[in-house]
Amino acid sequence: MNFSMLHPADQIVMIMNRIYYYGMTTTTGGNLSIKDSNGVVWISPSGVDKGNLRREDIMQILPDGTIVGIHRPSVEYPFHLAIYKKRPDLHAVLHAHPPALVAFSIAREIPDTTIIPDAKFLCGNITMAPYALPGSSRLGDNISAEFEKGINTVMLENHGVVIGAKDLFSAFMSFESLDYCARVQINASTLGGKLRGLSEKHMEIYKKKTHPQLDTFVPEVHTSEELAVRRDMCDLIHRAYGNQLFTSAQGTFSCKLSDGSIIITPYAKDRKYLEPEDLVMVKDGKCEAGKTPSRSITLHEKIYNNDPEIKTVINAHPPYIMGFAVTDAQFDARLIPESYIALKTVRKYPFGSSFMQPDLLAKEISIKNPVVIIENDCIIAAGTSLLNAFDRLEVMEYSAKSLVEVAAIGGKVIKISDDEVKEIEVAFNL
Repeated sequence: MNFSMLHPADQIVMIMNRIYYYGMTTTTGGNLSIKDSNGVVWISPSGVDKGNLRREDIMQILPDGTIVGIHRPSVEYPFHLAIYKKRPDLHAVLHAHPPALVAFSIAREIPDTTIIPDAKFLCGNITMAPYALPGSSRLGDNISAEFEKGINTVMLENHGVVIGAKDLFSAFMSFESLDYCARVQINASTLGGKLRGLSEKHMEIYKKKTHPQLDTFVPEVHTSEELAVRRDMCDLIHRAYGNQLFTSAQGTFSCKLSDGSIIITPYAKDRKYLEPEDLVMVKDGKCEAGKTPSRSITLHEKIYNNDPEIKTVINAHPPYIMGFAVTDAQFDARLIPESYIALKTVRKYPFGSSFMQPDLLAKEISIKNPVVIIENDCIIAAGTSLLNAFDRLEVMEYSAKSLVEVAAIGGKVIKISDDEVKEIEVAFNL
């Protein structure tokens, strides 16, 4: 999907629908706007169900201040106009109240975006604007003053967040990343581990994560096996996004076909709307022409080469298990029989292992030890099929969520005993 080719009203409807059904705003909360090339500001309406917006509900504010539409524009429209006035380089503004970011705004703290590298790059520097009455000129002055400093992401005291960007999807990606960091940080704090951010040295290491230089080819035929895998991968990728195991631009699926070729997610394409034709085939060291595979392709290839039983590999960033990735807290799968059966022994590896030392990391991943945690980066799950690997991903996240909730109620984690583990291993031939 080429988001930029959608009409501004359709863009606002699509992103607001996404924010609402992702649990990031309430029925009448939040507002979005786009300033088009003619200077017209398209903005979401006031008091209208955000989960059921239609394109005709979107309001217009003309350059002369005239309001056009069937509703009232958002009560917050003054600060949208104030931001556009101070920052003519911005063409989209997003404001919402997701619970995690509201928690930070109530505490008047800013989430740590150094816990994962992409968030720091997407959100940039973040400041906090003083509280003022919603819809007031004072609030507009407070927010626009921060944007005037060149800041694009502004937390609001007791009021959520405002993000400006060159377009609405870029604003959404920054918003989604900031909310993700807030949720991971809350989970990490609940676990009691020491939060570990990435240093400038780590960020420089991350910048070295590049695409492998692959020759290209044009597939002559598409086998039934390949077409089925493309279809099934997209179904599970959409499910992963809907279940908050992926974000819009993060998360990688790959699957190895019987002829040794690999189908993998593309680089920097919105995971929510991926279609089978967007996925990339890599075969005999060559990449499908006109497409860019995930930067994780090198690691995935090495994992497949090291263990022929592995047919699917997933990189993901689920917010509960990432609480373990950004702290020194240790994850132990001996919680319930199902978690140990699916995950076995889960090891943790240093940041950068996935792209700086792919040969060494690939040797650590096998059907016997199918899941690893990479500090401040991701988890990797391998399986004998798409569903097998996806199940491991979900089991790991649900297990981590259970541990966070044990910590929240002040309970003690009592693990399955060594004798009980041996009994499981014998019964299930592990």
